[in-house]
Amino acid sequence: MISDSKITIREKTQADAWDDYRWDTDPELAHLDATTPLEISFSDYVPEYTSELRSRFSTSRRLAIDTVDGKHIGNCSYYNIREKQGEAELGIMIGDRDYWNKGYGADAVATLVDYIFRQTKLNRIYLKTLESNIRAQKCFPKCGFTPYDHVFRNGYNFVMMETYRSQWQERQQSETED
Repeated sequence: MISDSKITIREKTQADAWDDYRWDTDPELAHLDATTPLEISFSDYVPEYTSELRSRFSTSRRLAIDTVDGKHIGNCSYYNIREKQGEAELGIMIGDRDYWNKGYGADAVATLVDYIFRQTKLNRIYLKTLESNIRAQKCFPKCGFTPYDHVFRNGYNFVMMETYRSQWQERQQSETED
């Protein structure tokens, strides 16, 4: 578990299945993730979900986001981990709308980035977000990410952003001095 002022990031468990199912079948959340909502029953979803939980991949890490009170409000991950290149892609989703626009996403991003740079040898974390996702466009720069490219893929326009270990360390140091 990794904790900060608003959230705790933890390993995903079977108890997360219902929340994840609701979020994976939600059209608005799917649009924000540039995907289509799942159209299967919960009973068909559970075996696949259970199988994914049991599988450990060296190129990805899927985690849950809870409030400090223990309410599961979303998920985050780092994936496409390429140790030789020293980089990984970051993803986040606050699925519970009651926690939107209240700093939970920014807290989760900052906490996860800090964890990655402290616990791995990765030097670069990058992400892509829809140009139309205004909340993300505000959140990621607050967390130290800077835009570096625009990509059109599968009918969607994305902004690519990145942060580097050295930038993160400088940012952490300047926050400590303030």
